[in-house]
Order: sequence, then C-alpha cells, then structure tokens
Amino acid sequence: MIRLPDGSGGVREYSPRSEPLALTTTGALTSRTVFSAAHVVADPYADTTPDSPAAVDWDATLAFRRHLWAQGLGVAEAMDTAQRGMGLDWAGAAELIRRSAAEAKAVGGRIACGVGTDQLTGPADLATVRAAYEEQLALVEETGSQAILMASRALAAAAEGPEEYLDTYAHLLRQSSEPVILHWLGPMFDPALEGYWGSADLDAATSVFLDVIAAHPDKVDGIKVSLLDAQREIDLRRRLPEGVRCYTGDDFNYPELIAGDDQGFSHALLGIFDPLGPLAAEAVRILDTGDVKGFRELLDPTVELSRHLFQAPTRFYKTGVVLLAWLAGHQDHFTMVGGLQSARSLPHLARAYELADGLGLFPDPELAESRMTSLLTVYGVPQ
Repeated sequence: MIRLPDGSGGVREYSPRSEPLALTTTGALTSRTVFSAAHVVADPYADTTPDSPAAVDWDATLAFRRHLWAQGLGVAEAMDTAQRGMGLDWAGAAELIRRSAAEAKAVGGRIACGVGTDQLTGPADLATVRAAYEEQLALVEETGSQAILMASRALAAAAEGPEEYLDTYAHLLRQSSEPVILHWLGPMFDPALEGYWGSADLDAATSVFLDVIAAHPDKVDGIKVSLLDAQREIDLRRRLPEGVRCYTGDDFNYPELIAGDDQGFSHALLGIFDPLGPLAAEAVRILDTGDVKGFRELLDPTVELSRHLFQAPTRFYKTGVVLLAWLAGHQDHFTMVGGLQSARSLPHLARAYELADGLGLFPDPELAESRMTSLLTVYGVPQ
C-alpha cells in the first residue's frame, strides 16, 4: 500500500499491482513503421545549473535506446522528447546523434535524427536559418541516419509568409541525399511555433505543407504530424502523394490513427512510445496479424496515461516520461537536464505512477513502488 497526494491537499491509499503485464509476442514489426522518440538520461553527479550545457549520462542514455530497439521499435533521436531546445542544446544534440547512430549500426537498429536550427541563439535572417539547417542536415547524413526536418523557431520568427517556408524547405530537400521526414510540431508542444507554414489558420498552413511535399515527393519519406487533432491528421494523410507516409505524432489519438480505416492508416513517431515501448510493440505485432480488435484492446487503455502526461502545458510531458523510466528501472535517478524534473506537480507525478502501474508497465512493481515512496517522502507525504 502506498499513500498518494490526491491533488486537493489530502492523501489517498493506492494498492499497487504485484505483477507486470505479461507480453508474449516477439519479432519485427511488419505492418507499420514505428519510431519511439527517446528521452535523454541526465548525469545526476554533474555540477550544473539550468542555464549550463546539459550533462548527459551516455551509458544510460544509450542503454535505453538499446531497450527500444530490442522491442522492434525504431528510435527517433534528438527530438522534442530528448529535451531538444529545453535543456539540450545543439552541441549536446550533435553528440547524442553521433553516439546513437553509432550504437544503431552496432545493434542493427533503425534510427532517424532531428535536424533543426537550434544552434542559433538570437534573431536570424533567412540565409542564416538555411545555413543552420544545412549544418545539421550534413551531420545527420554523415552518421548514416535518416533525417527528420524539424520545425524551426528561428524560421518561424524570420519568415514573413508562406513563400519563405516553401523556398527554405525546397532548398533543403534538393540537398538531402535520401528521403526525409518532415515534422509539423504544433504550438501546444512549442509556443514559438505558432503560425508555422506562414499562417495561424491551419487550413492555410496545411495547403503550404502539402505544396512543399508535392514539389519534391521523391525526397519526402513521410510526414510527422503533432497537432493533437485526429481528424485533421486523417484528412491530411488522405491528401498525401502516393508513397509518402504519415507518421502520427498525436499522443492523444494514436490507437485509432495507427489502426486506420478503409482509406489508409498512420505509421507512428511518438513520444508516448518511450514509456510504452514493450506494450506498444506487442500491440503492433498483434495488428500485423490483421487483428485490429486485439490491437485496440491492448493499446486503447494506454490513452488515459498518455493524455495525462501530455496535458497542458504539453511541452512538459518529458517530466512524466523520465519519471516512468526511473520507476521502471531504466535509470537510477529522477533527474533531468535543465532541472525539468520540477516542471510537474507531485499530484501529477503520482497520478502518472498510478496509471502506469495499473497498465502493468513496470517490469518490477516492487521497485517502482519503493522508488515512488522515496520520492513522496522527499516531498513530505507520510507513508
């Protein structure tokens, strides 16, 4: 029995489950391409401040990626989940990309890496933004990884309208040696991206996005859509050129989007698959057999946890993700780069624990309970 804060100043008793969820399927995923965006593990012994460069525990960070690859998942590296632009600067991201790409080659894991402009620290003109993108694209391609062209805060600030987006992306796609994934990250994940593609009107922005793809369909493997709007994603994927994939980034509606309908489906590139890795992989292997009902029965119950972790302000979902990694035994501490372990309240973290435990996500429920108890004690919750 563990006592959890109830959010109203009191505490309530919760009885953790005694056994983890039993997972039985193994093997590669065949019907969907599935990436998990992966978090970074901070070095808890480093003498840092929130403004200093990130100190990363590389051994634990790479071990977690091996855990994801072992499930049959691809790794989406140096993305939002890795605290890109929220504690992890470009120098840290570049090192992460190099190390993870080398690890992927060693174990045969699939990897795609984020390409952005976060080496720019102040206002920049379009030429400077383009050069920053080029620098990062070159590094990712040198490692042999697939590139994910991420939305850029600097481009959002510099562009005056759709033409600047069309020109910038056309230039980058012409330069890319292999097809890339285009990422549309909504302002709920990063407020600085409001009005991306040249308009705050999502219908107008969608038209520009599709124009970018239509001009270079041979250079676009797929799109990752993170707008938390299932119907908009469905409408968008139905308008994609043949051969261009839609990777859902919708952490609120992913089961229905991955399952699809009689007109198509979404692949996946999701932050929530960081804590859900083994369960998500099992669900997709069930879907591989054509059993949509079984897929939904396994994955649908995880949505409540995902919506909790990604509740507004959504950009702080990483705190819950790292908490669950600690409770699951993937790292030895609950510390984050930039000190973001403090970004969510104790009741929020307690509810995340309860929901994850209820799903059977913790390989060792007793370890998870012990670690959660220690955290609660630090916060002054009597046990």
